[in-house]
Amino acid sequence: MPALPSLLRQSFTNFVEGLAVAIPRLLSGLVFLALAYATVRVVLAVVRSSIARVYVGDRELVGDLIVTLVAVFLWFGVALTFLKVLGMGDIAASLGTAVGFIALGVSYALSEMIEDTVAGVYLLRDPDFNVGYRVEAKGVTGTVAAIELRKTRIDTDAGDRVVLANREIEPRWTHDVPEGPADDPVDESTDAGAANT
Repeated sequence: MPALPSLLRQSFTNFVEGLAVAIPRLLSGLVFLALAYATVRVVLAVVRSSIARVYVGDRELVGDLIVTLVAVFLWFGVALTFLKVLGMGDIAASLGTAVGFIALGVSYALSEMIEDTVAGVYLLRDPDFNVGYRVEAKGVTGTVAAIELRKTRIDTDAGDRVVLANREIEPRWTHDVPEGPADDPVDESTDAGAANT
């Protein structure tokens, strides 16, 4: 029985020592979180205002996507650094590696969606592919009704609305240019592949 008081005393001593080490780390972590929160907010505000000047109107989707990606990377970095400040560097490293493998798997599973999104960004940036323009893509000829990050909607001459994945349109499409005056020759079509390169 004399071992029980000794065990309790040792456990209490270890608890106090652990608390003495943990409190400064916890306070440092809270200070870091406050500073990181303010910094991330400022960085996102700067990025958002810069992007807003470049991507206006129907191209705001691209700007929103860029701001979201920047925010995800910043907050993930803050989370890993916070764990390191708390003295959990090994956990932060393991978490970073695990998230990398998970992101690789998710990107493989969503490869077509990612391809649509990337193609959508290119289409939204292309000056020859805008809402109201007559285009031909994948055998469909009509007027562009909407350009979204993953899909483009085209109104055909027959009155149908065709929805195409951006990855199907971006590699090869033509833009119907209205005929100009006889002395001002205009190409009948512009190849998007040449326009995007």
